[in-house]
Parts: sequence; C-alpha cells; structure tokens
Amino acid sequence: MKQEIIGYLESIKEDLFKISSYLYNNPEESFKEYNSSEYLCNIYKKFGFKVKKNIMNMSTAFSAEIGNGHPRICFICEYDAVKDLGHVTGHNLLSAISTGAALGLSKVISKLGGSIIVLGCPGEFLGGSKVTMAKQGLFEDIDAVLVAHPDIITAESGTSMALMPLKINYKSECGLSYRRKGTYSALDACMLTFNSLNILSKGFGPACSIDGVIVQGGKDPHLLPNEAESKFYIRATKKHYAEIVECKIRSLSKCLGEIMDINTECSIYEIPYDELITNSTLSRLFSHNLKEAGIIDIEGPKDTYSGLSLGTVSHLIPCIHPYISIVQDNSIKYSSREFALATISDFAKNIGLKVSHALAFTAIDIIQRETLLQESREELINFLKKQKD
Repeated sequence: MKQEIIGYLESIKEDLFKISSYLYNNPEESFKEYNSSEYLCNIYKKFGFKVKKNIMNMSTAFSAEIGNGHPRICFICEYDAVKDLGHVTGHNLLSAISTGAALGLSKVISKLGGSIIVLGCPGEFLGGSKVTMAKQGLFEDIDAVLVAHPDIITAESGTSMALMPLKINYKSECGLSYRRKGTYSALDACMLTFNSLNILSKGFGPACSIDGVIVQGGKDPHLLPNEAESKFYIRATKKHYAEIVECKIRSLSKCLGEIMDINTECSIYEIPYDELITNSTLSRLFSHNLKEAGIIDIEGPKDTYSGLSLGTVSHLIPCIHPYISIVQDNSIKYSSREFALATISDFAKNIGLKVSHALAFTAIDIIQRETLLQESREELINFLKKQKD
C-alpha cells in the first residue's frame, strides 16, 4: 500500500505543488482567507472528498472527509498569512503537505477501512480556530491528529507555551493637560502597570513570561489621556501557571485603579491556548516513517516559545506537531521573507512530498495496528492524570 501511495502522489505532485505556490502568491490575513479556503475546498472536491464549508459558523473554515468508520485520522490545513509579510511561517506549504498525505491515503482507504478527515483551520495567528473547534466538540469523534510544520530544522514534535491573552482598559476624567496637577490620567495607570509588572515578573520564574503593548494612550498632548488600553500575552509552560499570573495582573490593575481613582476593566481578548502535549507513541512512529521516506537527520523534540492552538486539541486526543526543514541555506531565518520564498522552491516541494508520504504511512500504521491507537490514548490519559496529581 505504501508503494501505491508513493506512485499516486508522484502522479499528482503538480497539483500539490500548485497549492503551495497559489497560497504564497495570494496571501490572506487570519479569518479572511476566502480565496485560500475556496481553492483548497475545490481540490478536495476534485479528488472525491465530501466537503463542508463554514463549519462552526467560521466562513473560511472547512472539513473534507472520505472513508467510513474508525479510526478517524485527521490532517490539518492552515492557510492564513501575516499581514504585509505573507507566508513567513510556511502555512502555504503546510497545507500542501497535509493535502498530499490526505490524498495519498485516500487512494487506499477503502482497502484499509477507517476515515480521513481534513480540517481547514483559519486564523492561526489570531486566536486559532482549532480551539473553538475543540471547545465545541468537533474533535470528539476523531482518533488522532497528524500535522507537520515547515521550519529551518527537522525535529521531533515537542511542546509549546500555553497562552493567555489579557487586555486592560483604564478610564479617567477628561480635562486639559496643563490643569493636571493632583490628577492621575488613564495613561499614568497604564504606564505604572507596565513598570510594576517589570519588577513583579521577576518572581514569576522561568515557567512564565509576559509580552505587552500599549495600543491606546491618548491622541492630543493638550488633553489628559482619559482612556488607555494595553494588551498582554502571558506565556507559560502550563496553562495553570498562566492563569495564576493572570489573576495577579488583574489584582494589580484593580489595586492601581483604587489608589489612583481610575476605572479599570480586564478581559480576555483572544482565545487562550493550552500547552501542546506531544504523543510520544505517534511521534516515534512518524519519525520512523520520515526516515523511511528518505529524511534521515531528525533532531530531538523541539519546544516552541509560541502558542499553538493545537495545544488545546492535544489535551483531548493524541496529536503530533513535528518540524521539517525546507531550506538549503542555513543563513535563512524562520518567519522571514526569505523563508517564505523558500517554501515554493523545488527543494521545499520535494521535501514536502516526502513528508506527505510519512504522514500517510503513519496513518496506515495506526489503522492497521489497533494497539498503537490504544497505546497512544493510554499515554495521554496517564499524562493528564499525572498533571492533576
């Protein structure tokens, strides 16, 4: 069956390569990926998948499915780009890789049994639709999620940071700035919050960090800044730690508001992420299949400082998120324009094809060997149980 997949993907590789190129040349921002999602949906329809659009009332989200029954193996497409920068994180190639795996596996799924599900997940840069999908139960009937991310190194799936997005709004009295004697402004409270956090964060330990920015702080120097808004990303090795820091920041904001007689309001402005739990059973299996596909040099698990919406899904079902080097030039940095350009090189496309093989081979192993799926489930259950203890 594996040779059948290899031969089939070789015959349709130009369709796969066009995915990466099309998305690269037509970058769209998070949750505005109208052309990108339509392009991908048309490909899945062309190859016999049952396609559903607008899933979970997200206009650029979709699902594509073929096969029957369990195991139900899920591949992920991400296709949003960064505003004014394009596909600097390689989502265009990620979608091509996942599509290759799904199409290759579809060629033999009737012989194997089970189902292939592809989820088109918009908005990875702004709240990650996978978290919404997970919260609304979309992953409850899925057995495993396999996704490989383009990078500058090839590495096993590791973990990611949990992410808590917190917004603070301060409001104070209006007035002329030259009459501000004895008066605190909203901007004063905002700046004091940043200064206080700069000191307090030293006690949060290496498991947690905070990135913040002032997004509103006044428009006219003649007037007191009566409204100020700041946004923070609280990153932590576990979501529990991020929640603790969130409570501390809320308490700080409330305290400063009371001292300075300024109204304060804290809110979560994007969907929080859990940290990624890599399923080592599936990770070992994928690494073996990646070597079989011809990619030999694989580093150990890569942990990322960024948040991944797949993290929330990984607390529900077995998931992997390995990294694949698609560059030949070691001077190219990830998330750069040069990296984006590298995603449509012949080298990257050929690497992507091999990764599609490996993902499809991993799915075959899961379907054919029931003990693998059972082992991966037990691993996740035991891991979550230890976290609670």
